[in-house]
Amino acid sequence: MSIEVGTASWTDATLIKSGRFYPKGCTSAEARLRFYADHFPMVEVDASYYAMPAAANSALWVQRTPPGFTFNMKAFRLFTGHQTEARFFPPDIQQALPQTGKKNLYYRDIPPDIIDELWRRFFEALEPLRAAGKLGAVLFQFAPWLTTAPRDKAHVAHCADRMTPWLTAFEFRNASWFDERHRASTLAFERERGLVHVVMDAPDVTTRAHTVWDVTSPRLAIVRLHGRNADTWSGSTAASGRFNYDYSDEELEQLTIPIREIARRVDRTDVVFNNCFEDSAQRNGLTMMRLLGQRDAGFEAGAGFELE
Repeated sequence: MSIEVGTASWTDATLIKSGRFYPKGCTSAEARLRFYADHFPMVEVDASYYAMPAAANSALWVQRTPPGFTFNMKAFRLFTGHQTEARFFPPDIQQALPQTGKKNLYYRDIPPDIIDELWRRFFEALEPLRAAGKLGAVLFQFAPWLTTAPRDKAHVAHCADRMTPWLTAFEFRNASWFDERHRASTLAFERERGLVHVVMDAPDVTTRAHTVWDVTSPRLAIVRLHGRNADTWSGSTAASGRFNYDYSDEELEQLTIPIREIARRVDRTDVVFNNCFEDSAQRNGLTMMRLLGQRDAGFEAGAGFELE
């Protein structure tokens, strides 16, 4: 049983611009990842949500991180039900996309042969991390408009089928998945499929899925901390505004209680700070590590925190 703390990006533009995490002269992609991996045992890759990832990048990440470091990869946005502009597809596939006359494409708009090719490339991009033992889980952060309606449930099940047997985590954003009527069936679906349930700490607004402190896979639990900025959760057009929140030490200490309880039920628990505005996620992550029992600054990447 161990707890690993990380952040949902190491290259966020506001983080780099703030100049408060990376030391002076740490300006290359390689230097930043190596520095990050000296301080945290895992990271969540958000770039793979915005565009199809590449195996070449995964191979570089393997080389630039120490043994035991892990990457949780976000699924490509088309897979999670989000609107996707043609420019986010690989260049050669852009030419074969259907001409709908609309700015955005959805999964249902894409011909089956192209869908198959996108999944193939996605798995190909993950392979260097998997082969090196550095792939944690693949995270599906489903669009907030995906509900428990039959068509949406069918798509979620389709994604689960496609991801078998990869370790996969589902984060639902729509409130219907964990309302009183559907909570038990949603958790049962995740357990039956071996899916990792994502515990979401986020602003207390009625439109989002409820926070459910539970586990559905014996291998892994994920706690994603989005901040608690209710004013910008739905209104901000930029992630930097939506996740502009700095957890207080008191809030983080309170969170350690359910995190420890969850961690006793699984092999590993990932605590991921997604409040990626300037250096908030990194500062809060380091504080959380200290609260969970980091003994000194010489943290060994990949070791996690063993529970007493």
